[in-house]
Amino acid sequence: MAYLLSHLLTESALRYPDHEAVSYLEQTTTYKQLDGITNQLAITLLQNGMKRGDRVGIYLNKSINSLVAVFGILKAGGVYVPLDPNAPTKRLAYISRNCDIQILVTSDGKLGSLRDFFSEDNAVGTLVFLDSLQEDPALPEHVNIISRDLIDKEDASRSPVIDTIENDLAYILYTSGSTGDPKGVMISHRTIFTFINWCSNTFKVSPDDRVTSHAPLHFDLSTFDIFVTIKAGGTVVIIPEMLSIFPPQLAKFLQNERITITYLVPSILSLLVSYGNLSNLDSSSMRLILFAGEVFPIKYLRELASTIPHVEYYNLYGPTETNVCTYYKVQAADLDSDKTQPVPIGRACENIEVFAIDDQGEMVTEPGVEGELWVRGSCVAQGYWGDPQKTLNNFVENVYQRNFNEIAYRTGDIVTLHDDRINWIFIGRRDHMVKSRGYRIELGEIEAALYSHHGVKEAAVIALPDDLIGNRIKAYIVPFHESNLLISEIEAHASKRLPKYMIPESIVLCDKLPKTSSGKVDRTRLAQL
Repeated sequence: MAYLLSHLLTESALRYPDHEAVSYLEQTTTYKQLDGITNQLAITLLQNGMKRGDRVGIYLNKSINSLVAVFGILKAGGVYVPLDPNAPTKRLAYISRNCDIQILVTSDGKLGSLRDFFSEDNAVGTLVFLDSLQEDPALPEHVNIISRDLIDKEDASRSPVIDTIENDLAYILYTSGSTGDPKGVMISHRTIFTFINWCSNTFKVSPDDRVTSHAPLHFDLSTFDIFVTIKAGGTVVIIPEMLSIFPPQLAKFLQNERITITYLVPSILSLLVSYGNLSNLDSSSMRLILFAGEVFPIKYLRELASTIPHVEYYNLYGPTETNVCTYYKVQAADLDSDKTQPVPIGRACENIEVFAIDDQGEMVTEPGVEGELWVRGSCVAQGYWGDPQKTLNNFVENVYQRNFNEIAYRTGDIVTLHDDRINWIFIGRRDHMVKSRGYRIELGEIEAALYSHHGVKEAAVIALPDDLIGNRIKAYIVPFHESNLLISEIEAHASKRLPKYMIPESIVLCDKLPKTSSGKVDRTRLAQL
């Protein structure tokens, strides 16, 4: 039975050698082929000084080679660290220094930015190219360069024997930090298997499934796309990076690729609803739509479900530090036309416990009482790489478990129990809770009210510190072009749904909202507009 991520590929290659493992544009690779090239990469890494537990960077755009990099590093006993391929080189250099990346797996297409990368202080001494170099790399002389032709010379049938155990780290994902520097979330093999096994059992993923891979490797949604699919012997269908900004083409992609399962952030699904012409496409292959990463405005979820009614919809919730820890299967009653609030985040996944602690330090047991969500179980990450103080702040002793010592993760998310006392309702981030004129305000509640206007395509609300009243509320609205939406209409709409102290003092109409590389609204950039 698999207990390391690399075993997922090895075992599926034995069961389904000729089955299509990964598809990208016009390229495909079978399980036998993927197993072979990842063996070759693993041997190459070990021969070039990599040791168990070494952090190995992946600097690649989404492609078949990006999956080759993931499994090759894992097979060599390494810890893969995906770098955002579109991030500034200063950020990449910081990450490489922070976790001492000495080997970087990359491609010929990244040569230009690699030259800038080496102008920054970093420890990288070996570059492994998963394709043939088309030009003189013109990189510093001390850098050891390994090209694809050298990798191909290794024995594809020989998988390295490593002494990695399930408690060892599998990967580190860097997320935005409050200090401005990204923080590296450490995930062990055992930790991610909690998620993989739950998904496999809950969603019955099979060799017949064709699963989209849209999330970049540095975003934890990618772990479902890759590992759950590979475990099942299904096909990972990589969505070309630019396709998500062209909803009609993305919708056709889902149809033409006969996708059965897709896992996307709500902002992408909302664009599909608005501009994808979904009603004119054949969605009969689709059986499951999962969404996570941000709140899904109910009006878009309602329209999506009415357009593709035969599909099961699940809201998955969880920070990178726990991956998915709660889930909710959307019910018909959740989509009634009078509903304005998003669906619940649901109950705890199998082998995980979640609970909420109120301001008095007591467990929340009654609906309507708000508290911060805590998570316990093997899903909890191992902390932040190289930052013991930040780790201690968020990964805390679980004083509510009195039988033995354990660590729980404080999410910083405010929740309350649903009336059914089973499911949890997401209220907002603790850091999105603000006070203005003495009133406690949740910015997400304002956004939900704005979204309920038929002319609002996207909405984001921020708080600007103010010495006199605490915070001033500012809203950014992206209207539907055909709506001819006026700010006065939005103000009138909000006044019927929100108390006066929650109505934004300033409303800005804009063409689009800034987004992070994972598709979420970039609130840091929004505050700088």
